[in-house]
Amino acid sequence: MARNEIRPVVRLRSTAGTGYTYVTRKSRRNDPDRLELRKYDPLARRHALFREAR
Repeated sequence: MARNEIRPVVRLRSTAGTGYTYVTRKSRRNDPDRLELRKYDPLARRHALFREAR
């Protein structure tokens, strides 16, 4: 079951304070630190920074 170890499922939570989340997979080899992506938050109606929540 090496697939789960290399590309785990992570939850990205909005920093805009809306509580909106995205669910995605990440590569531990390329991104060993917490993932930060700028994505659209429909509750805030704008793009916001989403950070990996564990």
